[in-house]
Amino acid sequence: MAQGSRQTQSQVQQQTQTLSPQQILVVKLLELPAVELEYRVQAELLENPALEEGKEESATDELAATDAQESEIEANEYDSLNDYLTEDDIPDYKLQEKNRSKGEQAEEIPFSDATSFYEILKEQLGEQNLTKHQHELAEYLIGSLDDDGLLRKSLDSISDELAIYAGINATEQEIEEALKIIQDFDPPGLGARNLQECLSIQILRKENSPICQTELNIIEKCYEEFTRKHWDKIKQKLGLSDEEFEAAIAEITKLNPRPGSSLGEVIGRNMQQIIPDFIVETYDDGTITLNLNNRNIPELRMSKDFTVLVEEHVKNKANQTKESKEAVMFLKQKMDAAQGFIDAVKQRQNTLQTTMQAIIDLQHPFFLEGDESLLRPMILKDVAERTNLDISTISRVSNSKYVQTNYGVYSLKFFFNDGYTTEAGEEMSVREIRKILKECIDSENKKKPLTDDELADILKKKGYPIARRTVAKYRQQLNIPVARLRR
Repeated sequence: MAQGSRQTQSQVQQQTQTLSPQQILVVKLLELPAVELEYRVQAELLENPALEEGKEESATDELAATDAQESEIEANEYDSLNDYLTEDDIPDYKLQEKNRSKGEQAEEIPFSDATSFYEILKEQLGEQNLTKHQHELAEYLIGSLDDDGLLRKSLDSISDELAIYAGINATEQEIEEALKIIQDFDPPGLGARNLQECLSIQILRKENSPICQTELNIIEKCYEEFTRKHWDKIKQKLGLSDEEFEAAIAEITKLNPRPGSSLGEVIGRNMQQIIPDFIVETYDDGTITLNLNNRNIPELRMSKDFTVLVEEHVKNKANQTKESKEAVMFLKQKMDAAQGFIDAVKQRQNTLQTTMQAIIDLQHPFFLEGDESLLRPMILKDVAERTNLDISTISRVSNSKYVQTNYGVYSLKFFFNDGYTTEAGEEMSVREIRKILKECIDSENKKKPLTDDELADILKKKGYPIARRTVAKYRQQLNIPVARLRR
């Protein structure tokens, strides 16, 4: 019985992990943005002589897989791909646009996340009242931070670097004082030398409360137990009830272990060329059109020379030598790979078109007006249900993809946002609530900034009945400090 059970389990695992080459190809194509697709198509043209540029002339030019559900692979199958696939297992594909007029191409739009990580911190540094020496030390420390905002160099090595490369003599104590200045910058946690210090800084920046003190005790007094998830030891050591412990852990898990990631890329890498994968145009009469961006991707077809060669070998089948049969096998393999590549590209096109159209339908008011407040709550499941595609497929389509609209270039992830449901059952967009919250803080009296309780009361009067803790969470997401730090 045990052997039969193991055999059945092994068969189930094999069925779960075994994917056809065509399924693997489709998965890879869905993940690629337009600019990477171009490179893959060119690489495939060079690799496979059975594939060439040109429009297919046969009547079978329609999509080989018009049913988008055939491209569906369960989420656990997607997750298992990285366990056993290599880049050599997969060729690539071509994207031909179904509803796009011939010859029309989208312009390349340079897109930047405003200012760099380095510049944002230098702006905050410029607001400090420092001596020239302190300013030089702090500026050097900012340049020494890793991408996640943490400082992993020792102060001793930084002291040596300052002396050697910048001609600045500084003691470790002076560098420590300059680091404390940076650790007061936003978002909280910047300049921490390890994860423990990063979390402690963020907790200390919150409004003082019993739960914050509990969080601090867990991180500072029981950090090893925390990293090992020895919850019972923490409760026993700090004398916490189950309710107190669970409330504190829930708040700790909301902290950001990579505070620098919210500020974008480091200096020298903040500019990136964004090529939109979709072009959405809104006209005065309310008409909205959607086109996929082909850019410089050529149309693909099967090589006519290869087709003729195979036909000739088939006609002379009776007189074939062993070498001729091997040649025919090689030709057929290349032709099958080329046709599979073409079909996968068309299948990708269909899936992308279907997904983006569903996003437009669900966020129709935004695409008409361009007003961010009109974005309704929408999650991956909403698009998946509308398209009859798997959630994991929607996730892959949305990842690293951009759409050009009348109002700017947006990441597809921009259109996904959580919803907040009131006691009356009314659903509101979290993005809309955050926008109103920011407006309230921007217009506050800076000599007497609003507390989270006061902000909660204001939002309630405006029709957004959310709790103080929810206000604090959204404020932190906006990288806005507590009231006492906004004076």
